[in-house]
Amino acid sequence: MNTAILTISTSVAAGRTEDRSGAALAELAAAAGAEIIARDVLPDDRASIEEWLRRRAAEGASLIFTTGGTGLTHDDVTPEATRAVIDRDAPGFAEAMRAESLKYTPMGILTRGVSGIVGRTLIINFPGNPKAIGQLFPVVAPTLGHVVATLQREGGRTPGH
Repeated sequence: MNTAILTISTSVAAGRTEDRSGAALAELAAAAGAEIIARDVLPDDRASIEEWLRRRAAEGASLIFTTGGTGLTHDDVTPEATRAVIDRDAPGFAEAMRAESLKYTPMGILTRGVSGIVGRTLIINFPGNPKAIGQLFPVVAPTLGHVVATLQREGGRTPGH
C-alpha cells in the first residue's frame, strides 16, 4: 500500500512547531502495512495542497492521508483542496471518523475533513491533532487493504485473478 502523507500547517512549514501529527499518522499507517513513499509539510495554501495531492496520485500513491487544515478557521482549506482534486466522493471514511471523534469530545463535530477517490488513489483528511489521529486511524485501518485492492481492479476483477 503505497502511501503519501501530507501535514498541512503554516506553523510547521515555517519551522515554528514540530510535525507531531504527520509523525503519528506515518507510524500508524506503517503499522497497518502501508509503505510510506512520501511525507511532506505544506502551509495552509489551497493551490499548493491541490498540486501536491495531484502529483502524489499521479506518481502512484494508493493512499494519501492528510493531517491538518480541517477546522473552521479561514485558513483551514484542506477539505476544499481535496474536493477540487477528487473525482468521486467516498464519504464513509470521513463520516465514520467524525462519529468516532464524538465519543471523545463534542468538538469532533467541528472537523470538516473529507474523503474521496482520484484515479486509483483514496484521499482521507485527518485532523491536525496527534491524539485525535490515534483515536481515529483505527476506524479506517481495517479497510485499507481492501480499498487498495478494489481500486486496482479492472473490469470488476482484481488484477491477477
